Amino acid sequence: MLLIAIEEHGNIHRAAESLAMSQPAASKLLKDLEDLIGVPLFERLPRGMRATWYGESMIRHARIALSSLGEAGAEIEALKAGHAGQVSIGAIAGPAMTLVPPALARLDREHPDLRISVLMESSDVLLEQLSQNRLDLMVGRLFARHDKRNLHYEPVAEEEVCAIARPGHPLLERRKPTLAELAKLPWVVPPEGSVLRHRFELMFQNAGLQAPRKVTATAALVLLPRLLHDGDQLAVVPVDVARYYVAHGMVGIVPIDLSCRMDSFGFITRTDWLLSPGARTVLDTLKAVAAQVYPAARTGPRRA
Repeated sequence: MLLIAIEEHGNIHRAAESLAMSQPAASKLLKDLEDLIGVPLFERLPRGMRATWYGESMIRHARIALSSLGEAGAEIEALKAGHAGQVSIGAIAGPAMTLVPPALARLDREHPDLRISVLMESSDVLLEQLSQNRLDLMVGRLFARHDKRNLHYEPVAEEEVCAIARPGHPLLERRKPTLAELAKLPWVVPPEGSVLRHRFELMFQNAGLQAPRKVTATAALVLLPRLLHDGDQLAVVPVDVARYYVAHGMVGIVPIDLSCRMDSFGFITRTDWLLSPGARTVLDTLKAVAAQVYPAARTGPRRA
């Protein structure tokens, strides 16, 4: 707690005050720790203190330790109250639409005391949340740019993408529109920097075409049906998301195969963090449901 307080306040006097201890006691505690480890944890500056590389490492582990103790306390309180614990999971859009709902339904039947929260976001955001212990596990992707240390990845399935349009859109009546026709139309696409946006534009370039110029960029999938409703825009989305909207009569799938498919997604957990019994139950249920939702997929553990 002292290490974190010094890092947050930049001053041992204010850090000691925030912990209701005297400055001499805080200074002695810090010196004892540095003597024990054998390295300086903070640089003493004219106007405060700054963590060294050693200090940054210790602070990171201190945060993990405090977070773990906080989780333990919350878990004990949940058990005392008759609950089986709190579990936080994250998922990218496709599996959030098709895998997570039936898994939650099964968990509600078989483990009604489990309290579960779900975050739907991009893999980048979910991985950051996982690293900060804000998620117990996630369903997403790992790319070359991601730091795969301390992560365990178990593939589930590949994710195809498709084009969707409002019901009654002229392209839905065509037998098979061409990519050249699609390039001339307005689109709703993922934000710049996203993998799907890059592969979407590359698909046109590889065909010798210019990528669509008139685009609306958004990551808010919930807005898509409304954005498409009043015009002739198309949108590129994972097939699982498209099927959900189609089932509710909100969009139609344009009859053309898009080559900008996504990489496989899978279950991601941390190897330096033990899952609680509740989180293990959720993960096991997700795996069981995935075998039914994606029966053609071959899954197997792989350490990243």
